[in-house]
Amino acid sequence: MKHFLTQFSEAAGWIADVASRFSARADTGPIDTADRLFEFARTRASLIAQKKLYGYLKERMGISYPKMFEDEVFANAIHIATMHIFAASLSDLTVHVVGNATAGSTLPAPERCRMAVESYKAGIEANAAMVTEPDAPDKWLADFEARIDDILWDNVAAGGNAFTESPKALIKWAPISDEYKKYDREIVENSIRYAWNEIREDFRKRLDAPAVVADWTTTDAA
Repeated sequence: MKHFLTQFSEAAGWIADVASRFSARADTGPIDTADRLFEFARTRASLIAQKKLYGYLKERMGISYPKMFEDEVFANAIHIATMHIFAASLSDLTVHVVGNATAGSTLPAPERCRMAVESYKAGIEANAAMVTEPDAPDKWLADFEARIDDILWDNVAAGGNAFTESPKALIKWAPISDEYKKYDREIVENSIRYAWNEIREDFRKRLDAPAVVADWTTTDAA
């Protein structure tokens, strides 16, 4: 039992270290500028990525979960998975926050796309120190730009599902055998979909959409 507790403590310490290197902090103030919008997207995306990946690993591995952190290859796989799931989560949340922040505004679609790209880039750059695959950020950005190339922003604001990439990324990148994943897929993908509900509600309560658009327009004009 003592050995197990030591392993669990070491695993918890490893997770805490990874989490501390993500750019996330608690905040309950109004979202009334473009920068605060971008910050919300990146911090909440990192929160969801870590919470759902580590939760899945713990559920699937049970008491062997702490011991796996002694394996350098496995620890590296978790690190890589975390970043890919973060990138997908950031993609989903960026589409959601930009779509809702610009709803009913006079901003044309290309300008909304530009805001979304700036938000996505800011999130990736803020966590650049965590990236271990040099080509990954360019791939993530290219995928995001392709995603929003023909997006209907009004549909997003009207309730269109923006959270499509993070469920797929969680089941794809989690370092769990494919044999288990085929049984876990529905539960795991639904778990991250449900986790977004709290984030969406927090965003809805704090968003000052006219102020965000005004700040973006003013900053761009300057």
